[in-house]
Amino acid sequence: MIVNMEWYRVFYWTAKTGSLSRAAEQLYITQPAVTHTIKQLEAKLGGQLFFRMAKGVKLTAEGEVLYRYIEQAYTFMESGEKMLAEMHNLQSGEISIGASDTLCKHYLLPYLERFHSEYPSIRIRVTNRTTPETIALLKEGKIDFGIVHMPASDSQLDFRESTTLHDILACGHAYSALGSSVLDLADLPRHPLLLLEKEAGTRRLLDEYAEAHGVKLSPELELGSFDLLAQFARSGFGLAFLIREYVKEELAAGSLIEIPLHPPVPARSIGIATLRRVPSSSAAKRFLELLP
Repeated sequence: MIVNMEWYRVFYWTAKTGSLSRAAEQLYITQPAVTHTIKQLEAKLGGQLFFRMAKGVKLTAEGEVLYRYIEQAYTFMESGEKMLAEMHNLQSGEISIGASDTLCKHYLLPYLERFHSEYPSIRIRVTNRTTPETIALLKEGKIDFGIVHMPASDSQLDFRESTTLHDILACGHAYSALGSSVLDLADLPRHPLLLLEKEAGTRRLLDEYAEAHGVKLSPELELGSFDLLAQFARSGFGLAFLIREYVKEELAAGSLIEIPLHPPVPARSIGIATLRRVPSSSAAKRFLELLP
């Protein structure tokens, strides 16, 4: 069993300086206290560690063996302190983020680029998962924080709302005539509809929105991402529920056309999820400060 760590600290500085008085100065204690501690350690270990010389002290053979190990331990501790200092100063470290492909592309990427530019020594690891999967990873401690589509809730997590999102109905030129007037939600089943797969949180919200108004959404195609939905809508496969903020360039260029819908889908937001009462690392904290 390891004896009092303070004893080893006194032993280390006595061996390193070769002097009881200089060890006392280094440790801000008295020379008698150093002498007493060395005697306690020698008694505990069952052997003499120093020869008392006219000027200072010298390690015995047993003391030399012990010093080699204690010196390594101190080197490791100093390295650990240095690493922690570098991490606090954002000179090293890692952050792990959970987010879907869509959120990475349309929300996270500019902040990743900025953070990497400012702190190139920090390693960034992004795990692409759906919102429910991201929440599960966060609760398991496998990521530092998650970027999710709201609404979302969990008793173990804190959620901070970020950018507002607007779900819209959009189409390509094949259905451009629909963009000139408001389409009633009740009339939507008369048109070919493109939706995300049922497992997606956004799909669940859209189904709930439609059902609240007495309409059942029956898609002709179910796809795995907003990018695919936008591509299929542009190609004339039907009408797609998209997020305005994700397709603003296509809307501005006219390759996608927004169809006014009554009633409109309620606005929602992107959320930043963190584990409740668990402090973030310096790197994760700095990245979170970048996010709106």
